[in-house]
Amino acid sequence: MSNSTLHAFFVGRALATAIGEQVEHLVTDGLSQLGKFDAEQRDNLRRFTEEVFDIAQQTEVAADVQSGTAAATVSEEDLQAVIDHLRAEIAQVRVALQQYRTP
Repeated sequence: MSNSTLHAFFVGRALATAIGEQVEHLVTDGLSQLGKFDAEQRDNLRRFTEEVFDIAQQTEVAADVQSGTAAATVSEEDLQAVIDHLRAEIAQVRVALQQYRTP
């Protein structure tokens, strides 16, 4: 073989190797960027859904408080105390009505 043919072969081989390395580098970087983008989007979606659920929960609690149906944990003793207090108020109202009715 002539010297120029051999030289062209090695130049072509070096060029093919360099192009292969560049393609490998570009593909690796592209996949890395795609992975980062995917992770960021998943994180953004997770934060967005948490925010939506938090807002929904706050709105639900506010609606419950406004409508007076907020669930409160009342012990049996507290409930009995409320009932006794209401009975006492009813008795006072009855006494006041009787005094009002009698001239």
